Amino acid sequence: MTASTAPSLTQQVVGLSLEAHVTTVAWLGDTPGFALGDGSVALARGEEIQRIAAHPDGAVLVAGSDGKRLITGGDDGRVAVTRADGSTETLTEAKGAWIDAIAIAANGAVAFAAGRRVTARDEKGREKSLEVASTARGLCFAPKGYRLAIAHYGGSTLWYPNLETKPDLLEWKGSHLDITWSPDGRFVVTSMQENALHGWRLQPDRGHMRMSGYPSKTRSLSWSGDGKWLATSGAEAAIIWPFESKEGPMGKQPRECGVRPAKVTQVAFHPNTLILAVGYEDGCVLLVRLTDAAELLVRQAVPGSGITAMAWDKSGKHFAFGAQDGRAGILALPS
Repeated sequence: MTASTAPSLTQQVVGLSLEAHVTTVAWLGDTPGFALGDGSVALARGEEIQRIAAHPDGAVLVAGSDGKRLITGGDDGRVAVTRADGSTETLTEAKGAWIDAIAIAANGAVAFAAGRRVTARDEKGREKSLEVASTARGLCFAPKGYRLAIAHYGGSTLWYPNLETKPDLLEWKGSHLDITWSPDGRFVVTSMQENALHGWRLQPDRGHMRMSGYPSKTRSLSWSGDGKWLATSGAEAAIIWPFESKEGPMGKQPRECGVRPAKVTQVAFHPNTLILAVGYEDGCVLLVRLTDAAELLVRQAVPGSGITAMAWDKSGKHFAFGAQDGRAGILALPS
């Protein structure tokens, strides 16, 4: 089955024109928020759009959400918070710097990186900072506890901001970009400049995991709700690695879903089922069910409208996507 022959949900999609590159999509309760390259945040309520000037003097470079707040970092050095009611405020500011990465923990803690300096702000607003060996490119919190993983050149660093213990360096040569922690806490995986993934088994042996063969860089990573699969972009299909065993994916072949003659740019697992949303550089969006590889078309290819952001809401009943040309869409799945 191909995108042109897959059953279609395109008529269920509410289309939006946001007029700026969509950096990130996040659901704030039942309201989708779109962080945009022009420095604004757009909140969509049906076909009505509210625009908030989160970064009036800059562009949104990175963003993240905890389901209540959309936290954005810009080239103005500001970290801003936008809520579903349209209110916005500056959380903190790194004057003269760009915000390169943002992470949000389940308990409300926030971390951001500006150059080599990483700052963690706990749920009570207390800040601690750490300088790593080179520019911090990716951040993520551990699934449990107040611990931060930082991707940079030469590997990744694991840091407890509220403890005086020395940060733990996980070494591997090369430039590490994005970073993700498995839901069960056993694995840390980075994407790399060298068109590959690298992982570390934190338990039991600190073993290395090398996942290569991508034709381009992997910049989108998504864990399945059960934590057994890691979906990735960077090829003409979503590449999905198995993580169920204690060894992780080593010695196992990944699955390929949504094969098309266009590079996958975004992946997003449904929060409750083995359904993967796949976005492509030609603007197409598919939903793929892992159990039988069945496909549903959400958006036809649109030249010049490559997919740059996607997100499910907490219930998994609603899905939103955004593109490089400012077009976006919201899908309510049929009951």
